[in-house]
Amino acid sequence: MGKGPRRREERAAGSSVWKVRMMDQARSAFSNLFGGEPLSYTRFSLARQVDGDNSHVEMKLAADEEDVDNNTRGNCAHAAKSKRFNGFICYGTIAVIIFFLIGFMIGYLGYCKRVEPKAECEKTESPEIDETEEYFPEGPSRLFWTDLKTMLSDKLNTAEFTKRIRQLNEDSYVPREAGSEKDESLAFYLEDQFRKLELSKVWHDEHFVKIQVKGGAQNSVTMVDSASSGVYLVENPKGYVAYSKATTVTGKLVHANFGTKQDFEELSTPVNGSLVIVRAGKITFAEKVANAQSLNAIGVLIYMDYTKFPVVKADLPVFGHAHLGTGDPYTPGFPSFNHTQFPPSQSSGLPNIPVQTISRAGAEQLFENMEGDCPSSWKTDTTCRLVTSQNRSVKLTVHNVLKEVKILNVFGVIKGFEEPDRYVIVGAQRDAWGPGAVKSSVGTALLLELAQIFSNMVLKDGFKPSRSIVFASWSAGDFGAIGATEWLEGYLSSLHLKAFTYINLDKAVLGTSNFKVSASPLLYSLIEKTMKDVKHPVTGLSLYRDSNWINKVEKLSFDNAAFPFLAYSGIPAVSFSFCEDRDYPYLGTTQDTYDVLRREVPELDKMARAAAEVAGQLLIKLTHDVELNLNYDMYNEKILAFVRDVNQFRTDIKEMDLNLQWLYSARGDFFRATSSLTTDYKNAERTDRFVMREINDRIMKVEYHFLSPYVSPRDSPFRHIFWGSGSHTLSALLEHLKLRRKNNGAFNETLLRNQLALATWTIQGAANALSGDIWDIDNEF
Repeated sequence: MGKGPRRREERAAGSSVWKVRMMDQARSAFSNLFGGEPLSYTRFSLARQVDGDNSHVEMKLAADEEDVDNNTRGNCAHAAKSKRFNGFICYGTIAVIIFFLIGFMIGYLGYCKRVEPKAECEKTESPEIDETEEYFPEGPSRLFWTDLKTMLSDKLNTAEFTKRIRQLNEDSYVPREAGSEKDESLAFYLEDQFRKLELSKVWHDEHFVKIQVKGGAQNSVTMVDSASSGVYLVENPKGYVAYSKATTVTGKLVHANFGTKQDFEELSTPVNGSLVIVRAGKITFAEKVANAQSLNAIGVLIYMDYTKFPVVKADLPVFGHAHLGTGDPYTPGFPSFNHTQFPPSQSSGLPNIPVQTISRAGAEQLFENMEGDCPSSWKTDTTCRLVTSQNRSVKLTVHNVLKEVKILNVFGVIKGFEEPDRYVIVGAQRDAWGPGAVKSSVGTALLLELAQIFSNMVLKDGFKPSRSIVFASWSAGDFGAIGATEWLEGYLSSLHLKAFTYINLDKAVLGTSNFKVSASPLLYSLIEKTMKDVKHPVTGLSLYRDSNWINKVEKLSFDNAAFPFLAYSGIPAVSFSFCEDRDYPYLGTTQDTYDVLRREVPELDKMARAAAEVAGQLLIKLTHDVELNLNYDMYNEKILAFVRDVNQFRTDIKEMDLNLQWLYSARGDFFRATSSLTTDYKNAERTDRFVMREINDRIMKVEYHFLSPYVSPRDSPFRHIFWGSGSHTLSALLEHLKLRRKNNGAFNETLLRNQLALATWTIQGAANALSGDIWDIDNEF
């Protein structure tokens, strides 16, 4: 071998000896540091053999090695003793520091993983975030409810509601019938305002819908005297009823009070083949027309009597619609996006008879040709008469025409910081047939002010809602909540999985004295808490005055935009208003102006502020807390009340060889499911977002599962068995049982069997869904 390889081997051997000595010194230092004798340890030696063989691992105990190397170390031990002693201390100190740092890092990483999510632990390695980029939710709000309530109140004190309402009723935006230039102009104004408020996102949807307007020829009401062949015009009404059948009919005229089912049942004169005249109020125009049509009336006239609507102007025109439903009646069950082409179809809620509003003055002219005093129980004008005189008849001509228009729904959203895909929607109607101060300006003003307040709370004051808030401005509300319904139809398959509450701001201020609410039972508890928190702006007393208020809650009507959210989509909804004992007399008229509103409601600004506070507190409570503020237990009371009502017909049911065992079972399963959910909720760890989201998802779906799965959304769009419309509802089942006692010949036993079976299985399905996973369902079919 050459000199070079031999020298390298010698150097390697020397290096190995040096490493051994270093380890021995470290061992001795540790031993001395802790005051003990040198401990034996195991050393792994990696050495390359001189003969070129592969490396091998040699393991020796240090105590044995000391004997082997004793002579070599003994020669130099005395000379290096002092230096080694100093080295021992140095190496020992370094080792202690290293072990301390390793322990600290292990403890820190373990703490970080336990307290914060992984993304937070890694934040120190992330580059600085550019604030101009789209923000992403970073964490929950640390503000408490009392802080947020005070913050909301302070901001409401500076809002200028009356100024905003007056602005929306300026000539540039009035009148703004759906699809008109002024309606679109206001839509773009709202969209621009939302953008200036720096909401997370702002957009609009377009829909192409069919509305009905007055035609080129005038509608007319004429009195005909068959004895003298005389004909004279009573009125060419300036108002009209949208979706009336365009035709001419002539016949006897019969007064049917408000046109409710009970009113028709109490009439002594049949309406078959006759026209009917009814007072406005109590129920919607569409319901009045449907009731008259069901009894084979050939036409309907609607007027406002002075007793219920004390309007000085006797010839004031009135507007309304006759579609017994919501949305575009010519695209029933599906959305009117992008001129969607479907085979021609129309809603079953469209009337087959002509309908027309007339002024009070026109009605009084008709009464002059009628006889029979109206019952005192009606509490109406003394001029009221029951039926046209002999040889007298009324001729009604309607020339309304269909018109396709483009409408815009405008949206803005404040995204949630934890669950942005869960949202509460707050909305208001934008269009109006007349000036629409109460009909649409009040709600739109509230919508804008709330959007501004909540935007400031998020951007400037540290409010971080867990869930998103969507602000929505609907068009074509005057024609039956068309804008809202078309939007719901467009997202039918997914919206109920994301939206958990709708708050309606329409007609929120109609007066001062009373506070009325219509809502889903899921929201009753939350509404009660809010009423206790909000004081009446005039009296200074809490809005919560009656512990029995829940039993006085009225069902949402067809003309309320909250109705399709609840009855069509299964989304809990609430609508509220400050009002008087009587109806606001100028809705749907040309006198629904800002000046009249100020005259009727002198404390308008205070009342608008109170309405905004109610809506604002609902928004905070629904988006701030970890758990959803929806009380599913309230439906136990509703189901129990239904079972009690059905029990009154046990004899009838037994006679049909039926029993209520399965209904009782379904009711019991629903009760057990709610009890189980309550137990899961109480045992849940509030800080575990995944567990809380799973529980909240179960709560969200309660309302949706009361939509009957056994009827078509197209044929029976309002599928909710409690709040919907159709033979599948629980109220229809009870009415059918009553019919068996009243008129057995009209009773349909097969229909009743279907109604009872499907109602039972809808309740059972709701119970199963509420239970959670299929292996958690505890029932026997």
